[in-house]
Formats: sequence, structure tokens, C-alpha cells
Amino acid sequence: MKNILNIKTLFYVATFSLVFTSCTNDDYQKPINPVNVPALTAGTADFSNYVAVGNSLTAGFADGALFMKAQENSITNLLANKFAMAGGGAFTQPMMADNVGGLLLGGTMIQGPRLYFNGAGPAPVNAMPTTEIIGSTPGPYNNMGVPGAKVGHLLYNGYGNVANLLTNPPTANPYFVRMASSPTATVLGDAMAQAPTFFSLWIGANDVLGYALSGGDGTNPITPSAGPPGFGFDQSYGAIVTTLTSGGAKGVVLNIPYITSLPYFTTIPYDAVPLDAATATQLNTGFASYNTALDYLASISVIPQAEADMRKVVYAAGQNPVLIMDETLTDLTGINPALVSMRPATANDLIILSAKSFIGTLAVPGNPATVNGVAVPLADKWVLLPSEQQEIATAIDAYNVTIKNMADANGLAFVDANQLMQTVGSTGVSFDSFTMTDQYIFGGLFSLDGIHPTARGNAFISNEILKAIDATYGSNFEASQNLNKAADFVTQYPANL
Repeated sequence: MKNILNIKTLFYVATFSLVFTSCTNDDYQKPINPVNVPALTAGTADFSNYVAVGNSLTAGFADGALFMKAQENSITNLLANKFAMAGGGAFTQPMMADNVGGLLLGGTMIQGPRLYFNGAGPAPVNAMPTTEIIGSTPGPYNNMGVPGAKVGHLLYNGYGNVANLLTNPPTANPYFVRMASSPTATVLGDAMAQAPTFFSLWIGANDVLGYALSGGDGTNPITPSAGPPGFGFDQSYGAIVTTLTSGGAKGVVLNIPYITSLPYFTTIPYDAVPLDAATATQLNTGFASYNTALDYLASISVIPQAEADMRKVVYAAGQNPVLIMDETLTDLTGINPALVSMRPATANDLIILSAKSFIGTLAVPGNPATVNGVAVPLADKWVLLPSEQQEIATAIDAYNVTIKNMADANGLAFVDANQLMQTVGSTGVSFDSFTMTDQYIFGGLFSLDGIHPTARGNAFISNEILKAIDATYGSNFEASQNLNKAADFVTQYPANL
């Protein structure tokens, strides 16, 4: 049973042409359609000391890692470059030591290198990370984006303590350990130590992303909306915004997209199992008694017939649904331990991207009757069920109400990143002469990890932020033609940078 998963890679080649037009007369040359472009102004905003607060999206994480080139193309660094044209000052970042990505702790690799596209698909860069956590230059930095941070983490005073990396579970973050001003510093405290005049805040995605990445198996629960600062989203987010604005700073905040629309959750099709007729027949023979047992239990009203039909495993030649566990089904193992809560996936289920390398492997080495996702159901951690997707959406909706309310109450610029990403998924978005979509690898917006933006995606998002700042504070980055240009930014980094 070879090639259980065979997702075809599609290549798109675009051809561009440049048309040059000139107009002259005997005396002088003049431009065609001259445009009066106003001078850049900051409006009522003061960009002299810009501090960015957030998570991996703020830090510049891409292709599964943080590395120098990605940091240079981070959303926040691109913003700082534009702010510098309107009175902004220096923007310091905790730069990684290389373009490999990954981290070392005492010389031991604790996070691997970034991905690159090798012509067939994503592959890790063949190099060893050189960024050491211990002995790094302490902050604070203007870019206080910490990959992996949840909203409550910004308030925790042990988040940068290297000793807390060794607790079970760890209560520190290696990225903050290498940039914290002290072991007892908080992310928010280090941000405020710089007396920001302007800030950006994009936090909250990880409060649901951890749950989603683990397939909703309960090992990384969703942050509840209610609860005290450091635990509940609402009070933690409110405390952060209140603190950031306490010195009179203005700023911009972004809400949380529906993360289940990211390529990480939409790329693997539910029917990712190709079978020939002979293999399908063999599998059906093996599942015949299982299907018969379900019909019997339905006939005696142990389960509804609709549930029995949902649980039946029947294969055919061609593409077939992945077999998955579903804890929402009736538990029948008390009747027979073999009647586990499994069913074929449907189009409403989301198979996470990392399952690509797991589907088709053997649960028992050397036993071809134990193919994962075919004869053996995928565990909860590989799949987001509709009920789990709804939990995520409900949490995000609640978070976004809090974010918008805090933005309005404090007169902050606001970017509806949720609506923006929905547009990306439905129609794509235009960026200069390019159209960016949510297609994995070749859509232009998302990097090879299927979650974080490409450099061009960062440029697009930073432009949307600049437009929101214009609308709120009377600056004119857009009108003065000081937005980022799509052609200046790549969508894929080569193996060697």
C-alpha cells in the first residue's frame, strides 16, 4: 500500500511585460499625467519611539522559524521603516545569529532550522542553528514580539527565566529568555520601560492556536475569556492596553483571524487516501463484521441508524476519506472494545498539515494491516472536528469583541485582520500587480509553515496597518505614496541566504 498520501504540487508561471511610454517635444520633456503627491505627515501620531508588542506575527516568524532575514521583513520592522520617514526613531530587534533559524540551549539544539522549498515541497535547511539562548544580549528591544506568547504571558514575570525552561511543563519561553532585560522581567514591563510614544499590539492568536495545532485533544486548552489578568483573555488584554496607553501613547491593534482558515488546516483533503480496487476490497472484507455490528446496535436502539451509517468504514477504488477518531460519537467500547469511536472523515473535518507525513505509516512496524489513517484511525491530535472548530470560532469571536471595545475606548487605530483573512480565503487580495490567496506554498501570502506570512504577506499587512493609522490619526502614508511595494518582497527564501 504505497503512496497512501499523494498531494500533487501545482506550479504557476506568470509572465509579465513592461511597457515604456515617452512623450517629448522640441523644447522639453514632461511627465505624462503629473500627479501632485502631498508631503508625508504623521498627523497626530508621534512615532519617535515605536514599540511593537505581540507574538510570532510581530517578531517576523516565517517558514517554521525565526531568522535574520525574516526579522528584517517583519511586519513591525516594515512599519518602523515607514515611521522613520515621519519622525520615527531607531527600531531595535533581538536579531537571531543566522538565517538558519532554530535555537540552542547550552549548545544543544532545542528548535530546528527553517523550511525552504526544494522543488517538491518544504524541507528543512541543511544547517545547524547558531543562535544560543544563554548569554544573549538582554533587552528591552523595540520589537517585543515573542513567538508562542499568549495574552497572559505578556504579564508573567517568569517568562524570561532560563530556569523555567526546565520545569515540567516549561513556564518560560526561549525567545523571551534571550531578549528579556532580566529573569524577572515581563514582556509588557520591558515594552513600557522604553516609554513608547506609539505602539502596535497583535496578540491572542496563540490563545486558540495551541488548541488547534494539537487537534483539540485537550493538551493545550483555549484561554477562557473570563478570569483574572494573566489567566483570562478579557482582563489580560484590558490590562495590557491600559498599561500601554497610560503614558499617553497612541497605537494600533489588530484582532484575531479565524485560524482554522489558515493553510495549515485546509491543505490536507479529507479524502487523502488513494486506493486501487484490490486494496479497497481487501479492506472492506476486514471491516465487514465491524459494519454489521453497527447495524445490529442500531436495530436494538443502542445508537441511531444515522450514527451507525456515519461510522461505517467502506472503501472504493480512487480517493477515500481518512479514517479518524471522533470522541463525540457514542462510546461503544463497553459493549466491545473493538467498537472504538472512529469514522471516515468528511469535508467538514480539518486534517492538520503535519498529518501529511503520518498518514500511510504503519502503527505496527512490519504489519501492513496497521496503516495509519486507513486501517488504524488517526488520533484526535491530527484532526479538528466540527465541534472543535466551533469552540475555536466562539473563542475568537469573544476575543475580538474585547479587542474592538478596547480599541474604541482608547481611540486606537484598528485593523480587522479577521475580515481581511476571510477575504483572502474567498476571493484573494490584490497587492499591486499580484493577487495573493490562501493556497499553500504558491498563494503568496503564507509561508511554508502554513501559518505565518511571507515577506510579501508582511508587506501587505503592514500596508493595511498604515491605512488604519492614516484613518485614525490623520497621517497620510497612503496618499503620499509611502506604502510598501509588492515587487520589493519575496514569497520564498532560498536555501542559502
